[in-house]
Amino acid sequence: MSLFALQAVRKSLGMKVILQEASFSIDASDKVGLIGTNGSGKSTLLKMIAGLESLDSGQLLINHGAKIVYLPQQPDLDPKKTVLEQVFADCGEPMALVREYEALAAKLAIKEDPELHQQLATVMGRLDESGAWELETQAKIVLTKLGVTDLEASIGVLSGGYRKRIALASALLSDPDVLLMDEPTNHLDALAVEWLQSYLRRFRGALLLVTHDRYFLDRVTNRILEIDRGDLYSYAGNYAYYLEKKALAEESAASTQRKHRGVLRRELEWLRRGPQARSTKQKARIERAHALQDQEFKQAKGKVDIATGGRRIGKKVIELTNISKGYGGRVLIDRFSHSFTPEDRIGIIGGNGAGKSTLMDLITGRVQPDSGTVELGTTIHVGYFDQHSEAIQTAAEDNQRVIDYLKEAGELVKLADGAVITASQMLERFLFPPNQQYVPLAQLSGGEKRRLFLLRELMTAPNVLILDEPTNDLDVQTLGVLEEYLEDFTGCVIVVSHDRYFLDRVVDTIFALEPGGTIRQYSGNYSLYLAQKQTEEAELKTPALKTQPTPKAVNITPVKSQQLNSKEKREMQTLESKIAHMETERAALELGLAEIPAHEFERVNAVYDQMGQISKALEVATERWLALAERA
Repeated sequence: MSLFALQAVRKSLGMKVILQEASFSIDASDKVGLIGTNGSGKSTLLKMIAGLESLDSGQLLINHGAKIVYLPQQPDLDPKKTVLEQVFADCGEPMALVREYEALAAKLAIKEDPELHQQLATVMGRLDESGAWELETQAKIVLTKLGVTDLEASIGVLSGGYRKRIALASALLSDPDVLLMDEPTNHLDALAVEWLQSYLRRFRGALLLVTHDRYFLDRVTNRILEIDRGDLYSYAGNYAYYLEKKALAEESAASTQRKHRGVLRRELEWLRRGPQARSTKQKARIERAHALQDQEFKQAKGKVDIATGGRRIGKKVIELTNISKGYGGRVLIDRFSHSFTPEDRIGIIGGNGAGKSTLMDLITGRVQPDSGTVELGTTIHVGYFDQHSEAIQTAAEDNQRVIDYLKEAGELVKLADGAVITASQMLERFLFPPNQQYVPLAQLSGGEKRRLFLLRELMTAPNVLILDEPTNDLDVQTLGVLEEYLEDFTGCVIVVSHDRYFLDRVVDTIFALEPGGTIRQYSGNYSLYLAQKQTEEAELKTPALKTQPTPKAVNITPVKSQQLNSKEKREMQTLESKIAHMETERAALELGLAEIPAHEFERVNAVYDQMGQISKALEVATERWLALAERA
């Protein structure tokens, strides 16, 4: 059953065509990933479905009674509400009943009244029927999983990242039939992304989401919708399936164009020989030749071309010696030392607020350490692609044009092969056509601004590249090109990211920021780090079960019913070995998961399902063992 459908929809923003005669529908079982280059209209399409953008022509048909909830990139929340009040704002009758219950209980605390007691009993019955108590518990669980712990905090004092997480929780708990999500993984750490991924795989409604996280796309979606220069293309499968079919489609289109050019060349040669148009057959051939000349093919989609030049890098890059930094009595980095090399490819991870951006600011000199030293080599030139792109946001507020913003970094650009091109030509390589180069920065989409900011940083020819959350707002096509560029980059690369796919592609060492300011180093990419961490945790838990200390004897006669009988003692011993076996089995599955190619989504999903079954069994076994151990 279709929940909504677009029929022959057209939409333009100024000179840019977003959709032309586009049609598609979404069924109740669909989990759709919407992809396309920055500025192609992904966010605009979501807003049209949500009723926040008008259609130039065509129809949007919504199934009667279907509840559609939209999560934008920058949610607009009520600054006066608390976290819980905001989350419950869209929950309707269940939370209204909770508030009514609280009001009646407050009145009864002041004065006994039989009529109020009766009203309270009625409300409690309706609360049980509506499941409102469970909703409140579920809300607290969801918020905690997303890293929000102060549930009474005022929205007005929270950062943009926390507001996005609160809006995400509100959307998940509103029980929609269709959930529209624009970059839901932004501002989430890796653990929260893993949780959200698992939650959405079980979500009962339909999904239409925009995200740059390719692992997320692969494991959540069962259909890909691509928007490309006004046209929509649908692929029945996840992201890996889309890549495979997209490559075949492009190869087929290129082959069709080659055949067309061959036929056209032969027909034109025939026409040039001057055929006598006496017969019907010859007239038809002349008409076919003219038709071939008039036939148009859609040009191959442009691809970001990162070919900027670099500069020489010496042996001494960056040396951190016993640096420490804290704020408000909280230590973020404690006596950390590291000597970076030209070959380093380092990924920095940690929870929200752990100090990742602070470490980047220390390296670049934006912030001074409380103690210790930071030394840069004499040949070092740092390119810093910061998370918030503050420089371009300021330029946008000043109404600066695209071309003028880029020319501040240089009128001419030296490429990796030594060639020199103009700033305008470089903009075209980054998919900014001439007619877009003279528009104000404020008219660009968020992703286009990030792409332009990346270009400006690369134009300075850095030999140390620091990328703070580079995947935020960049489309998956640009990310793929950036990953290829970093593979050949002749310098040091330091990345702060929650994007697991990007970290797996780019880095070979992980710095994990832990509580208390400790920074631990792990060899390998993110998947290998995750496997190592899970193995460590399994090893810590298993011996703990086997070496549980026996309580000292006390001069109190135990109650007979609390003692373990022989059957329970045997059960406890069996559980110990069973738990150890399941821990080992789960760790082995996690290690094996890293070796499965991303495009083999059926194998990946099968392993995830197996891991989920083991985790549930492990939880039950551990709870039973703890209950027996307490009695013992």
